[in-house]
Amino acid sequence: MWTPTEEEKYGVVICSFRGSVPQGLVLEIGETVQILEKCEGWYRGVSTKKPNVKGIFPANYIHLKKAIVSNRGQYETVVPLEDSIVTEVTATLQEWASLWKQLYVKHKVDLFYKLRHVMNELIDLRRQLLSGHLTQDQVREVKRHITVRLDWGNEHLGLDLVPRKDFEVVDADQISVSDLYKMHLSSRQSVQQSTSQVDTMRPRHGETCRIPVPHHFFLSLKSFTYNTIGEDTDVFFSLYDMREGKQISERFLVRLNKNGGPRNPEKIERMCALFTDLSSKDMKRDLYIVAHVIRIGRMLLNDSKKGPAHLHYRRPYGCAVLSILDVLQSLTELKEEKDFVLKVYTCNNESEWSQIHENIIRKSSAKYSAPSASHGLIISLQLLRGDMEQIRRENPMIFNRGLAITRKLGFPDVIMPGDIRNDLYLTLEKGDFERGGKSVQKNIEVTMYVLYADGEILKDCISLGSGEPNRSSYHSFVLYHSNSPRWGEIIKLPIPIDRFRGSHLRFEFRHCSTKDKGEKKLFGFAFSPLMRDDGTTLSDDIHELYVYKCDENSTFNNHALYLGLPCCKEDYNGCPNIPSSLIFQRSTKESFFISTQLSSTKLTQNVDLLALLKWKAFPDRIMDILGRLRHVSGEEIVKFLQDILDTLFVILDDNTEKYGLLVFQSLVFIINLLRDIKYFHFRPVMDTYIQKHFAGALAYKELIRCLKWYMDCSAELIRQDHIQEAMRALEYLFKFIVQSRILYSRATCGMEEEQFRSSIQELFQSIRFVLSLDSRNSETLLFTQAALLNSFPTIFDELLQMFTVQEVAEFVRGTLGSMPSTVHIGQSMDVVKLQSIARTVDSRLFSFSESRRILLPVVLHHIHLHLRQQKELLICSGILGSIFSIVKTSSLEADVMEEVEMMVESLLDVLLQTLLTIMSKSHAQEAVRGQRCPQCTAEITGEYVSCLLSLLRQMCDTHYQHLLDNFQSKDELKEFLLKIFCVFRNLMKMSVFPRDWMVMRLLTSNIIVTTVQYLSSALHKNFTETDFDFKVWNSYFSLAVLFINQPSLQLEIITSTKRKKILDKYGDMRVMMAYELFSMWQNLGEHKIHFIPGMIGPFLGVTLVPQPEVRNIMIPIFHDMMDWEQRKNGNFKQVEAELIDKLDSMVSEGKGDESYRELFGLLTQLFGPYPSLLEKVEQETWRETGISFVTSVTRLMERLLDYRDCMKGEETENKKIGCTVNLMNFYKSEINKEEMYIRYIHKLCDMHLQAENYTEAAFTLLLYCELLQWEERPLREFLHYPSQTEWQRKEGLCRKIIHYFNKGKSWEFGIPLCRELACQYESLYDYQSLSWIRKMEASYYDNITEQQRLEPEFFRVGFYGRKFPFFLRNKEYVCRGHDYERLEAFQQRMLSEFPQAVAMQHPNHPDDTILQCDAQYLQIYAVTPIPDYVDVLQMDRVPDRVKSFYRVNNVRKFRYDRPFHKGPKDKENEFKSLWIERTTLTLTHSLPGISRWFEVERRELVEVSPLENAIQVVENKNQELRALISQYQHKQVHGNINLLSMCLNGVIDAAVNGGIARYQEAFFDKDYITKHPGDAEKITQLKELMQEQVHVLGVGLAVHEKFVHPEMRPLHKKLIDQFQMMRASLYHEFPGLDKLSPACSGTSTPRGNVLASHSPMSPENIKMTHRHSPMNLMGTGRHSSSSLSSHTSSEAGNVVMLGDSSMGEAPEDLYHHMQLAYPNPRYQGSVTNVSVLSSSQASPSSSSLSSTHSAPSQMITSAPSSARARKPERPTVAVMEREMQWPTGKSLSRQQKGGKAATGRIQTFT
Repeated sequence: MWTPTEEEKYGVVICSFRGSVPQGLVLEIGETVQILEKCEGWYRGVSTKKPNVKGIFPANYIHLKKAIVSNRGQYETVVPLEDSIVTEVTATLQEWASLWKQLYVKHKVDLFYKLRHVMNELIDLRRQLLSGHLTQDQVREVKRHITVRLDWGNEHLGLDLVPRKDFEVVDADQISVSDLYKMHLSSRQSVQQSTSQVDTMRPRHGETCRIPVPHHFFLSLKSFTYNTIGEDTDVFFSLYDMREGKQISERFLVRLNKNGGPRNPEKIERMCALFTDLSSKDMKRDLYIVAHVIRIGRMLLNDSKKGPAHLHYRRPYGCAVLSILDVLQSLTELKEEKDFVLKVYTCNNESEWSQIHENIIRKSSAKYSAPSASHGLIISLQLLRGDMEQIRRENPMIFNRGLAITRKLGFPDVIMPGDIRNDLYLTLEKGDFERGGKSVQKNIEVTMYVLYADGEILKDCISLGSGEPNRSSYHSFVLYHSNSPRWGEIIKLPIPIDRFRGSHLRFEFRHCSTKDKGEKKLFGFAFSPLMRDDGTTLSDDIHELYVYKCDENSTFNNHALYLGLPCCKEDYNGCPNIPSSLIFQRSTKESFFISTQLSSTKLTQNVDLLALLKWKAFPDRIMDILGRLRHVSGEEIVKFLQDILDTLFVILDDNTEKYGLLVFQSLVFIINLLRDIKYFHFRPVMDTYIQKHFAGALAYKELIRCLKWYMDCSAELIRQDHIQEAMRALEYLFKFIVQSRILYSRATCGMEEEQFRSSIQELFQSIRFVLSLDSRNSETLLFTQAALLNSFPTIFDELLQMFTVQEVAEFVRGTLGSMPSTVHIGQSMDVVKLQSIARTVDSRLFSFSESRRILLPVVLHHIHLHLRQQKELLICSGILGSIFSIVKTSSLEADVMEEVEMMVESLLDVLLQTLLTIMSKSHAQEAVRGQRCPQCTAEITGEYVSCLLSLLRQMCDTHYQHLLDNFQSKDELKEFLLKIFCVFRNLMKMSVFPRDWMVMRLLTSNIIVTTVQYLSSALHKNFTETDFDFKVWNSYFSLAVLFINQPSLQLEIITSTKRKKILDKYGDMRVMMAYELFSMWQNLGEHKIHFIPGMIGPFLGVTLVPQPEVRNIMIPIFHDMMDWEQRKNGNFKQVEAELIDKLDSMVSEGKGDESYRELFGLLTQLFGPYPSLLEKVEQETWRETGISFVTSVTRLMERLLDYRDCMKGEETENKKIGCTVNLMNFYKSEINKEEMYIRYIHKLCDMHLQAENYTEAAFTLLLYCELLQWEERPLREFLHYPSQTEWQRKEGLCRKIIHYFNKGKSWEFGIPLCRELACQYESLYDYQSLSWIRKMEASYYDNITEQQRLEPEFFRVGFYGRKFPFFLRNKEYVCRGHDYERLEAFQQRMLSEFPQAVAMQHPNHPDDTILQCDAQYLQIYAVTPIPDYVDVLQMDRVPDRVKSFYRVNNVRKFRYDRPFHKGPKDKENEFKSLWIERTTLTLTHSLPGISRWFEVERRELVEVSPLENAIQVVENKNQELRALISQYQHKQVHGNINLLSMCLNGVIDAAVNGGIARYQEAFFDKDYITKHPGDAEKITQLKELMQEQVHVLGVGLAVHEKFVHPEMRPLHKKLIDQFQMMRASLYHEFPGLDKLSPACSGTSTPRGNVLASHSPMSPENIKMTHRHSPMNLMGTGRHSSSSLSSHTSSEAGNVVMLGDSSMGEAPEDLYHHMQLAYPNPRYQGSVTNVSVLSSSQASPSSSSLSSTHSAPSQMITSAPSSARARKPERPTVAVMEREMQWPTGKSLSRQQKGGKAATGRIQTFT
């Protein structure tokens, strides 16, 4: 039985569940679930990932968590009861997980590993938080680490910035927009400050930047490794400032035994100290850690005789130093202890011991010796930051190790009130002693005692160093044989404060003998009292003490005996009459120096301070004492703060009239002293004093009187320093005044209340008086006013203790109101005034609604003035932000309505104006690069936008109603609407908030849409009917369009979780705005026509939003537009034109983002199924035009889409060019948009130039040229053309086109343009230009005849399948190949351009399955051009270079042949049944043209019978021979006769060995003639052609004989012999042939007769001619590139290459086809030989010189064009004969065997 759960409501999946049971819910580990019901170990509920899918899952797979359930029942919501930051970490890690994997895929490996590290840290930190074992401080620290890492990760992954306050995510609804903006800013800064090293991220919040952070060094001595001394040692560590040349810290003492371990066994692992309170300034000083090593033992280490063993002396041994600057960097980075080894150096001369550390630092190596071993003191150091409490908290382990706190000498930068110290630091400086009749100098030891007034030695008042207990006596170290010892040893004297007065120090001097007895002999002493008679302590200075003689027998029991003596020079001066008969005589030649430094919070060395505290002793000096207080140091004053204050107020009470002003001044001085950062911490001490110890009940009267007197004086006095100081002290003066009044009131039960109130009133009048003075000409007065304004807001809290909120607010209002307005005030004063207002707004006073009602008007007045004049914008924005923050937090109070009303009236308009000004400035500054001031633009703009949004968000219906009612006229309303719409538009255009401020952007959009909803009714009501205003409406529509297109609102591109959150909170704001837009459009009525066609583009942009509802809302608007224009103009040409323009610019310029990919799907919706435009159009009277328009736009869309897809990304030039041609033609032919057409002409031209297709670029530009006339009509500026006349533009275009034709070597196309220009220049008598153009034309003729040009190949390409772009889909094209490009290279290029495509392996037309499939198929084969200029090609005397051009240019028709057998195949002679299928392709345009390829417009298929084929083959060969012979006769081919030799050899040899004889067998056979009676005429024609061939061969041999080289004579003889055999074999068929053989008889027939006897070929024949036949190929131009025989074989080759699987024949059969095209079995593969003969470059081509069965170059790669273009070299006869040893024989079987090589080669290309 399933029962609803009560407690188990929320859980986490701890084991994945596959949902393998009925109704099972699939769950992944880590998912969270909401539980609805339970039943016997199972739960039923939903995953929070998919809240709509319910299912069951095992209860033991779920870890339950506590949760808050609201709205229990069917629609209950569950929120986990855990720290919000834990929830955030969980959600963030889940979001990061998928993005993290993507980083690896995208090869961002560095970020991948960093993020992994951060994710692991977050998991660990989350675990710590959940453990519940942390203290509050630790929780705070963990949260800080978490947020820093979360923000770092979000930043690097491009996710949204999360605004936080105290580590918690803020709820945007609970705070003002201004506060939200500031939180975004601070979050952004904390992210930027966190470096990529996440570990080093430090907190930025909570630090008061004013308080310096102290530094501390933790030092631990690990060991003294090379301690070979063999005696106990004392090691003293201290910090030394090299620049100042003094020690700055106490000493830390470690006592070691002779083995190097601690003398006290408890100290093992505990030899550590903390050097405290180093300031940031100290850290920059040249600091060193100095370690002095003192040994305790014999006088001389090496000499056991010197001194007895039982006597131990302290003797200097060595010193070590470490520079802190050198190690600071590593210590700062490391965050933990780091070890260092300090070498211990020994002193060469003991007299210089006191300077050994300086010598080591200065590297004065002559004065010290380096140690023999490399070891020394091993210490570890760690740098710690923060106050001592924090250090204790963060590093408890350090303090557990018996840490020795080693303080700084003197006070730290910040003196804490509870820090009680009473330390006297005494330095034993030096002494000068007499030798005393000894031969050597003394070994002097100083012993020191601290004695109390009664002569008792004070116990434990001497400290040699921290880390060791205090002692009662001190023994100095002994310097060997030195009468002038320099010690420099610092001793701390921590004497109790009560024992300080009356105590003195006694120094006893002994000589340590090294003789046998080794006794220490006393020879003198010195002493010094600690306090002087006047109560001050020993001053911080060097003191020279008198040395008194004495001996061992002298007794010090009665200290009075020597205390009466002068201890030093100053003392001596004070008591001149000292009897000389005393026991102790002064040794005048001896002296002893000490220096002292007092660090005490209880004792003073200051005489003035003591005088003040004891003022009653000097009543006549009070004025002087009070005056001298200013010269007492701050440290002394704060030490005795309470005592001084008590004294001052007692003096004040004693005689107010006399001392009032001086006490007031002293009080001001002390108060201002506490403003110093060093003593800032003493403010609480002052506060405590005022609250608990202050007793001056009458003081307030005098304080008010003095303060008022100061203020009243400020108008006259020139020097106002003391007045300014009093102003700065205002806060504490008022605290004293108020507390004093409270005490008085308490004592007198409220007497004199009225007098007090009136005195305060008068004081405020004085304050207003000071502020109202004109300070523009007086700088001192300006400073006084500034000081007053700065302090003024601090007194409000005090006044509130005595007065009501309203009364204080009235005081403040009067004061703020008394300030001059902005116009009459200097800028610096302006700032101070605003700062004062800002602090007023931030004060507690302002948080009361009663005071706000009074103060807000005056505050708003000042801000309004500043904004009007655009002054101090940043401060104003801060004030406004604070006001909005307060208003938002108290928005539940009724008074807020009134306050918002006030702000709307005062601020809304000026805020809009300010924003417009700032935005326009920012725009202008961005335009002038490099002058952008971020503080002026981004920050201020953001501040004011947030202020405006805060205000709009607070406004409700009533406010909007009042706002709109308050406009005096419609013009005012119009101006307001235009401003606010403009600001909103700028907000969206300028992206004021960064892309990742999603919270801020969404809130902004929400406020905008709400505001627009309020304002649209006013727009409709006021500007629709008679008062229609286009500007306002247009502004409104533009805003709506911009709003809907905002990137931040495109929910389709964000994650589903985020989308759900946004939709739950705000809904889809695009839809809201679209409905608003639609209803406003409907309200327009007949005024809609004003927005046609202007709004078509923007509205079209809205339909590009991939949101179905938005599109459905927008479609009727397009219909409406068409309808209204139809009504007005009878057509909708404007709508049509604009829609097309906008579509083109939106798509082709690539505006927008990925949503444009769905453009076609969009338009299908727009013009497709219901509620489509098409459907609406069909119901209209203008149905037909409407439908044709919709159809043409849809077709344009298809093309534009293709164009866009091609233009972006790495598409190839070909695709781009094809696409552009397609779109250009569409604009010309279907839509007739000339301007768009011309734009695309230029785009296409640029693409051609980029691809170096110069001829095509020229043809493209020619299209524009042809649109222009030779007229003087002025043309406007367009694209890159200036404004000029039509004639000038056409001339410029012609020149450019001629230039491009020249670069493309298409001079024939340039010549007509040269003539056209020449004609124009001639008509204008512009002979200079005429001369230039004629020379150009002439140079083109020269180029044509002289320059070699390559003939391109042509390829037919079929694009089949629906995956091709629209302009290619299921179409066939013929493409003009690049130079040197053969079929295989072309096929590779096409496949690389379309990497998804599959090459089809047969030439058959594809069926419907291929045409309709979702794939890409390419069908490619070579085709032959059929030239148009036949006349030129037939002329004999035209140079081949000229003919070559006409063969391959201006070609519109192309063909390719496919051989096949019809009927049974004749085994004996296959030529009887071999037919040719000839396909002729006609293109839409001639090649070359505006593209390298054009679409096939028409294809014709004809079948050529075997006989017709034979006729063509023989005819072609005859033409070829004639052309070649003609060239040699006209000497067009110079010198080398190889070409003619090969051609003749090929034809004669083939004929002898069966060539045309095979045709005789096939077609002259009686059976054939009987079966084909209709072929009689053709048979006759074939006979005539054979006769003609014999005749032409004869002429050719005659020419050959004339030019043949002597070495080649044997070849010529062989040719003549074979020619005789050929004639003989044809003799029976053609009697009379012997009459036509001039070569046989050696005679030569005149050339004219021979050539004249050949009948010209008919045009029909010419059409069938293959481009490689003699008609096309006359000379060297293409001699090796393909077959010199008939076209039949060429196309057979095509088929073989593509492998026509449909023919069902084996490769060898295919080879037969190739062979049978011409019946000669002998010359397979002969082109290799041709290449060798024709060029030094061997070629893989396999065409034949004579046989008609060779495979041409279209299918098998032929010789490179370079080979074709060279002159053939002259080979030797031997080479010629060897190369021409072709196999003979007639049987087809042999032919097949011999053909295997060729076949194999062909197959490799298949």
